[in-house]
Amino acid sequence: MGTTVREELQDEFLSTLRKGQDIALDALKTLVESVQFVTPAMPAVRVPLADRLPTAHEVVAGGYDFAERLLANQRQFADEVITAVSPLRPVRAEKAAE
Repeated sequence: MGTTVREELQDEFLSTLRKGQDIALDALKTLVESVQFVTPAMPAVRVPLADRLPTAHEVVAGGYDFAERLLANQRQFADEVITAVSPLRPVRAEKAAE
C-alpha cells in the first residue's frame, strides 16, 4: 500500500527535525571541544552513595520507557472511547448502502 499525504508530511517533519538535532549536536560538540581547552580540570569529588544513583543515560531511558507506556495506554483508551461512542456517530453513505 502506498504512503498517504499524512505519512509523507510526518516523514518530512521527522526528517527536518532530525537535521535540526544533528546541527545542534554538532554545535554542542564543537562548544565542548573549545571549552575543554580553557577550563581547568575539576578535582574528583566523592559523594556518599553516589554510585547508587542512576546514570544520565539510565534516567533518560527510564523517562522515555515510561512515556512509551503512557502513550500506548492513552492510545488504547482513545480507541476504546471511539468504540464506545461509535453508535452515536452518523453512518457514512457507503456504509448505509451495505
